[in-house]
Amino acid sequence: MNLKLVFWLVLSLITLVAGAVWFATALTGKPAVLESSSNVKAVTPEISFDWGTIPYAGGNALKTFVIKNEGTETLKLLNIKTSCTCTKAQITTEQGQSPYFSMHPTSSWSGEVSPGKEAQLTVIYDPTFHGPTGVGPITRLVSVETNDKIKPKLEFSLKGVVVK
Repeated sequence: MNLKLVFWLVLSLITLVAGAVWFATALTGKPAVLESSSNVKAVTPEISFDWGTIPYAGGNALKTFVIKNEGTETLKLLNIKTSCTCTKAQITTEQGQSPYFSMHPTSSWSGEVSPGKEAQLTVIYDPTFHGPTGVGPITRLVSVETNDKIKPKLEFSLKGVVVK
């Protein structure tokens, strides 16, 4: 086999693989990173919720939590994750609504909450996501990272029982 041909085939393959890796990284984004501050105070009046009975065919179950900033600097919210793909979370701030977040994707999105203001974290659970056998007790978690030095990660817990 021609040595030049082998060289060009190997070089083409390396370029193709490097391009695919770059493209996949560009699509998923990188998690946002920030410096914590002692002048930010994230306050969550409620961190857990029990939906009780969730009808399988009753549509999505929703819950909205409040995240207040009782500090003197801007609170930043980022790297929102859920514990299961059946659950989505969205943050609403003064700037508007975030994209929906779930278990796997990472995002460079971050929201800001001015001192004295609040954000809403809306959690959406789809009881049909796991199919007809996905009935019974469920517990789902949502985490939100912050720049609050005392509370760098907020965790919200939701539970219920999916019934047919």
